[in-house]
Amino acid sequence: MANFPFDAVLFDCDGVLVDSEPITNRVLTEMLGELGWHLSVEETMRIFVGKMVKDEAALIEARTGFAITPEWLTHFRARRNEALDNELSAIEGAPEAVRALQQTLNGRIAVASGADRVKIELQLAKAGILDCFGGRIFSGHEMPRSKPFPDVYLAAAAGLGVDPARCAVIEDTVTGATAGVAAGATVFGYCPTHLGHSSATALHGAGAVHVFRKMAELPALLAAWVER
Repeated sequence: MANFPFDAVLFDCDGVLVDSEPITNRVLTEMLGELGWHLSVEETMRIFVGKMVKDEAALIEARTGFAITPEWLTHFRARRNEALDNELSAIEGAPEAVRALQQTLNGRIAVASGADRVKIELQLAKAGILDCFGGRIFSGHEMPRSKPFPDVYLAAAAGLGVDPARCAVIEDTVTGATAGVAAGATVFGYCPTHLGHSSATALHGAGAVHVFRKMAELPALLAAWVER
C-alpha cells in the first residue's frame, strides 16, 4: 500500500499477540508461594507484568530470603512453557491483524519482546503465526538491555532495514510503551478491559499516541493514521 503511513509494524508478544500473562503469572505465583511469598495471581500480575523475572531477583530475595539462581529460573521457564504449551491461545483478532499487516507491508513486521526466544517462538507457533515472523523475532534476553530501554525495538527496526521513526509499535504495558517511545517509534497501546494490561491512562502517560481495545481494529487504525 503506497500511502500506508508506516514502513514497518513491530509487535510486542505477551498480551498483544497471545493471552499468556494469566498463565505465566499463575505459574510464577505458585513458585513464589513455594518460596514463602504468598500472592494472588492478580497481585503477581500487578508486580511483574511487563518485566523479566530475572530483573526482579532482588525484590524476590527481599520478600523470600531466597537468592534467585540460574537453576531456579530454568525450572520456572520449564514449568511456564509446559503450561503455555497446554493452555495458550491467541489474542482475539491478532492472527488476522498480523496477516493483514504482513501483506500490506510486504513482510515488514517483527516481534520485539522482552521474553526469551524459546518462549516467543512457542507462543507464536501456538497462535498459528510463527510463519509470519521468520527471521524477524527479537528477544530482550539477547540485547544489552531489555525494556523499558529501546534496544530490542532498535534492533528490530535495524533488522527490517527501516528508520525507527517510521515504525508503529504495538504495546500493552507501560514498560513496553516506554521502550517504543525511547526508540523513536509511534506507539499504539492495546488495552482490553481485563487484568494484565496497563490502563489507557497509563499507556497515554508513557507516550502511546492512541489506545485501542480490539486487535481486529489495528490494520484499519494504522492505515488511516494521520500524525496529530
